[in-house]
Amino acid sequence: MIRLDPRHCLAASACLGLAAADGLRIPAAFGLAGVAAAAILVALESVRPVVGVAIALALVGWCWGSARLDALDQSLLRPRAGTSERALVTVTAPPRRSQFDIRVFVDVRRFGRLRPGEPALLELPVGRSPPQGALLDVIATVKLPRGPRNGFDERAWLRRRGIHVVLHADRWRAVGRRGGLGGLGDRVRAALARSIGRGLHGERKALVEGIVLGDDSGLSETLRDRFRASGLYHLLAVSGQNVALVAGGALVLAWLLGIPRWVGELSALGAVGGYVLAVGAQPSVIRAGVSGALGSLAWLAARERDRWHFLLLGALVLLAWNPYTLLDAGFQLSFCAVAAIFLLVPPIRRWLEGYPVPDRLVGVLAVSIACGAATAPVLWIQFHAVPLLSVPANALAAPAMLPLLGLAFATAALAPFSPGSAAAIGQLNGWCAAYLAGCARLVGGLPFAQVRSGTALVLMAAGVLLVAAYALRR
Repeated sequence: MIRLDPRHCLAASACLGLAAADGLRIPAAFGLAGVAAAAILVALESVRPVVGVAIALALVGWCWGSARLDALDQSLLRPRAGTSERALVTVTAPPRRSQFDIRVFVDVRRFGRLRPGEPALLELPVGRSPPQGALLDVIATVKLPRGPRNGFDERAWLRRRGIHVVLHADRWRAVGRRGGLGGLGDRVRAALARSIGRGLHGERKALVEGIVLGDDSGLSETLRDRFRASGLYHLLAVSGQNVALVAGGALVLAWLLGIPRWVGELSALGAVGGYVLAVGAQPSVIRAGVSGALGSLAWLAARERDRWHFLLLGALVLLAWNPYTLLDAGFQLSFCAVAAIFLLVPPIRRWLEGYPVPDRLVGVLAVSIACGAATAPVLWIQFHAVPLLSVPANALAAPAMLPLLGLAFATAALAPFSPGSAAAIGQLNGWCAAYLAGCARLVGGLPFAQVRSGTALVLMAAGVLLVAAYALRR
């Protein structure tokens, strides 16, 4: 008989309630009535207390999710579509450059006499890009996002981020920088970007920044396509490995300095928080940051670490802030991959032990197979494409990933004290970046690296199932 951990049940119930708001929104009165009914059932001993609390948490999450979605769907700028005014906006993310324009997410502080305080997408002509965190003075025209076109619905994609309008401006003027936590994150990000790229230029520098900061805007479109086709695009999204290295680096530094462990754990908390601020609110970053922070808190509180509980709490934080995140491809891919690592990697490792596979390669293959199988349906639904060679591609790339991250963070730590040593380490790290780019080009450039046909996908899945059935019988 399977025994469920009450903590898992309660966290999962809250997540399910928040996710239910994406399908149906309910008023707060319904939720309160349901909570009262659950309390009465517990008092009458009709249900167990943990069941009553789980029902109450699900209803509270449902009400909260409904209220958050109602708030996210509000817009003061949407009725102003077609009008132009002088606006003051804050750049909240790295700009994305294309052949025709520069697109950047902003927070609109002022639009004419309005003080909307809502996010928007700003379109600028090709040229100099504004830095993240800058306050821009622009003459902006409000437009509505485009609807479904060529398989992509820009309006729905932006709406899930609380964005309802696109601003177009022909020029901009920087008039300051934002402060607060956002400003602190901008400064940390700028310092990291300067330090990890010491001694590097061009593609190698852009790739190191992409892997460490989760920003692939500096890479060419061709190379990004090769990373997608090869199944290596996840390397350009900040993951738990990055956060673990940041926290581990803080603990090692505390150990070298002879600082007590509890001070090191507090330092690790601060380092993880600063790194998450610098990278930005991506689903994989928040999930990894929550897990890392809870790991340090568990040590400080002398409590057992529970990776499933950490995973569920990460989902809870993301969904409580924006229930639309459930529909985001990054959220789905990140959580499916981590759940696959927890559930599928151990049996796959045991299965691979019966074959002549080197021990160092068993773990890489097990993780690649598990994550590839779990994320394939998401990739097909979201992008209508599935990489076929992700397992060998990840096996090729694995030897360079940990050295690249380690050297990048070592460069960042040395840069303030010894720029020359940091530049030398950065140049060495450039070879790791070049190797990863070569792996993506080699595997992603093969004609059969990616499948985009439904028929081909069905045939491939049937073949995989046959091979798996034969292997299991053997």
